Amino acid sequence: MKKIILSLLCSSMLVATSCVDSLDDYNVSQKNAAAVPSETLFTNAVKNLTDALTSASVNSNNYRFYVQHWTATTYLDEPRYNMTSRTIPQSMWQSLYRDVLSDLKESKRLVMENTATIESVKNNQLAQIEIMEVYAWSVLLNTFGDVPYSQALDPENSLPVYDDAQTTYNAILVRLNNALSLINSTAEGYEGGDLLYKGDMEKWVKFGNSLKLKLAMVIADVDPTQAKTLVEAAAPNVFTSNADNAIFQYLVAQPNNNPVSNAVTGVYSTREDYVAANTLVDVMNDLEDPRREQFFTQVNGEYVGGIYGYTNSYPDFSTVSAKVAAPDNKAVLLDYSEVSFLLAEALERGFAVGGTIEDHYNEAITASIVYWGGTSAEADAYLSQPSVAYSSAGGDWKDKIGTQKWIALYNRGYDAWLEWRRLDAPTLLPPVEGLVVPQRLIYPVNESTLNGANKNAASAAIGGDSSDTPLWWNVD
Repeated sequence: MKKIILSLLCSSMLVATSCVDSLDDYNVSQKNAAAVPSETLFTNAVKNLTDALTSASVNSNNYRFYVQHWTATTYLDEPRYNMTSRTIPQSMWQSLYRDVLSDLKESKRLVMENTATIESVKNNQLAQIEIMEVYAWSVLLNTFGDVPYSQALDPENSLPVYDDAQTTYNAILVRLNNALSLINSTAEGYEGGDLLYKGDMEKWVKFGNSLKLKLAMVIADVDPTQAKTLVEAAAPNVFTSNADNAIFQYLVAQPNNNPVSNAVTGVYSTREDYVAANTLVDVMNDLEDPRREQFFTQVNGEYVGGIYGYTNSYPDFSTVSAKVAAPDNKAVLLDYSEVSFLLAEALERGFAVGGTIEDHYNEAITASIVYWGGTSAEADAYLSQPSVAYSSAGGDWKDKIGTQKWIALYNRGYDAWLEWRRLDAPTLLPPVEGLVVPQRLIYPVNESTLNGANKNAASAAIGGDSSDTPLWWNVD
């Protein structure tokens, strides 16, 4: 019997080894792909970009502090704008370059090398990639200023130069126009891997043009001629309802859950680090804003904000609502409310985009309230208040649009910070004398070590590597 068993084992080994050319074939990991489809890389890049902008981790994303939507209970470094006690700039920088742009670059290479894909589908896929690349580059530029661009993402060059931010910004605007020209809305693009629009290229046309509108308005103060041209070209093709919103739907299960749920009390965390900031809550209380119940919890039947930039007892103040903390809550990359505010602003600047200022303003507020779960009737009641109505609200157009946009961009810290820097409204005061609300993130510490000469040159070019250095488009 032993001889029979031994004989069978030997036969089995001979059969097994006859199926491979080399013993190296046994060293193939079944859990680590050697080749990744372009669609998978695209999906991963979009998720990583969304995660970076949605995260509530103090190690990477403190924008909600900078716009005073949230404040801390115990640790005050971040709401007091300390960017060196944690690796905040490094985390955002690394995420955008390594986890987003590198994947998109490789995804594009694979699409271009694929000779089996028909031309119209290939062009649509390239357009989808390019639009997301432009989005990611715009975040880097509007966060740091000058950044590596022309020599970036090259594994052969570990010391890329930092390009002038305005020049780079103009370059990505050209890229966005080119991407839009590639789209054939009757053909397919990415479908299963498109977590925003499921391959609906008509939606991508609207998304790309809405992004174009947004990026053009950023430069309206310093380059009004180019801004006007771009805005007027984009306006006929932007979002027209909440159904067009660029929404990323998170799932309940980790690691594909809403990142906020990892940082606040709820399903995946018991931390009590954040409460709503009085800066925002007080304004919304004064206006009896119907979105409060969607934004915050209550304390004894009231919405109470913690003092911004000071220690706050967690049980005594409103905190993140169950909706915002839900593992499957959606993230917004761009929405109809934001677009409508931009169109109202465009008309104030004399750009020909159609409609009236008041109509776009009203539509922006209504879209926000309805998106968050309110009703049109609630929006009408809110807009009927003299302190909200465009004809009677206090301040100039920047105050009116800026304040309401600041509210509407709740839980979108980066976008709220971008718009606050552009419009200088509402007035946000630092928590203690001597501080300045950040105008940019400082460069990562790693850059001083690994690419010091180029980083130092960039710092000098922008006026100093300080968080209070305004970016090139942020003029008084």
